[in-house]
Amino acid sequence: MGFSPLIHPGSTPQGKALAAGLIAEQPARADHAFVTLVSNAAYLPGAEALLRSLRLTGSGADLVVLHRGLEQPHLARLRALGARLVHADLLPTSAGFDQTHARDALHRRAAFTKGGKPDFHTPLDNFIKLRLWQLDYDRCVFVDADAIVLRPVDKLFDMPEFCAAPNVYDGLDGFLRMNSGVFTARPDAATYADMLSRLDRPGVFWRRTDQTFLQDYFPDWHGLSVHHNMLQYVWFMMPELWSWDDIRILHFQYEKPWQDHDKAHLLRPLIDLWRAIAAGQPMPDLAAQTRPAA
Repeated sequence: MGFSPLIHPGSTPQGKALAAGLIAEQPARADHAFVTLVSNAAYLPGAEALLRSLRLTGSGADLVVLHRGLEQPHLARLRALGARLVHADLLPTSAGFDQTHARDALHRRAAFTKGGKPDFHTPLDNFIKLRLWQLDYDRCVFVDADAIVLRPVDKLFDMPEFCAAPNVYDGLDGFLRMNSGVFTARPDAATYADMLSRLDRPGVFWRRTDQTFLQDYFPDWHGLSVHHNMLQYVWFMMPELWSWDDIRILHFQYEKPWQDHDKAHLLRPLIDLWRAIAAGQPMPDLAAQTRPAA
């Protein structure tokens, strides 16, 4: 099977077409997979750390990276960590939908006031997550590329569609909202087609892109423990919820641990943990980690 030596915008990557808009370099090796999304090279450090962390858990699931906008050197880095690479196009949405959900337009209409999104945040790319429902697996667990897995989470494959953890990081009202950084899904072409029909409608605005859409599409979503998607802001905003004994997935929402930012001094122990895993070190002793100030 041949591979594209360089993927330029507008070019056609080589591999097996799984469905319209998806091309896989390799066949699936299992019937279940952890899936993440990398839509620009700035997310590569995060995806590499996530892949390393999943390998440290000993999971036998496939590790799938949906990607676009990456060149061969970027893909080689992910390939070296055992990722199954699947090139994914943007969704076939209308020009009006794209304009409404473009970065500047979305940030003006629904500004992020509680934390800082990096300059490489591209809201429209988030909807590519929905292509997970086109994949050739029976069961999938999606994990954002700015997260790391600290303990085995394969039991999530036995949970129904659609499970997600609440969006808790600054108050108890977050338990009423889901965070789409971790969720369970059952790929199905009919589900994907139905999603597209409901996604792009006249006048629609998905304030937090895929997250808002998925909560609307799955109104009876099943709640996972916050420990399956522990948001980094809990460390300094709700420290009473923090328990190293229970956390399975740590999610660096807003500012990223591979960049300098103005909250680094508040999050230093978490950043150091991420950097240890990103550097290829063994999983640190979580019981020995610093605890947040109450």
